[in-house]
Amino acid sequence: MLLMDALLNFSHAYIPDKRGGKMDLPLILTTRIDPSEVDKEAHNLDTLVRYPLEFYEATLRHVNPKELEDRMGLVSSRLGTELQYEHFGFTHDTRDISEGPKMSNYKTLKTMMDKMNAQLNLAARIQAVDEADVAYKVIERHFLPDILGNMRAFSKQSVRCPNCNIIYRRPPLRGVCTKCGGKLTLTVHEKSVKKYLEISKDIAQRYNIPHYAQQRITLVEKSIDSLFTSDKIRTTKLTDFF
Repeated sequence: MLLMDALLNFSHAYIPDKRGGKMDLPLILTTRIDPSEVDKEAHNLDTLVRYPLEFYEATLRHVNPKELEDRMGLVSSRLGTELQYEHFGFTHDTRDISEGPKMSNYKTLKTMMDKMNAQLNLAARIQAVDEADVAYKVIERHFLPDILGNMRAFSKQSVRCPNCNIIYRRPPLRGVCTKCGGKLTLTVHEKSVKKYLEISKDIAQRYNIPHYAQQRITLVEKSIDSLFTSDKIRTTKLTDFF
């Protein structure tokens, strides 16, 4: 049954023909696991039953972790030997491996602001973590790339007919679906572009992130305004002409 699942659900006949259609699909089946062929992140797993005292002393001196790799029994040091498959130690025992939370806070917390506040509150409790640096990295590596990507997708998006589900690369000149005459709708909406903007501005102000990142947020906000605000439609007062 497992073999048929791989052959049917991941055959070339079912792969999307768009760019990136083959991404993350298991197109190669292997009959044995070779640790040297898996992602290198798995090689950073330590196999010690008890951490040495010098490890804790090194944490107080903020030593680069790479300087202690040879003392932590990493899987990378076992590759090519019989120990790459066996005798993996652990430091803390447990009654049941499934005893953890049934649902993560990322699922239970509703809004992105609640999730972000929970992450920053946790960072504030951990002495080894700089919560301002966490806020900066979330904005720089997650929020801003997401906003810019959605802006790019909005400007290059296609339109779709909700009735017959036909997708047009460009809107027809008639302004309606050429097959059923239905009203066309966007595939990328304004809300998806702006969803992280306000939370980025709020976090940037609260945690005083680097000036360069604040300027990037300001430039992104101006780009969004120029994209969605029409210069022809402006609300003016009589005093604006004085």
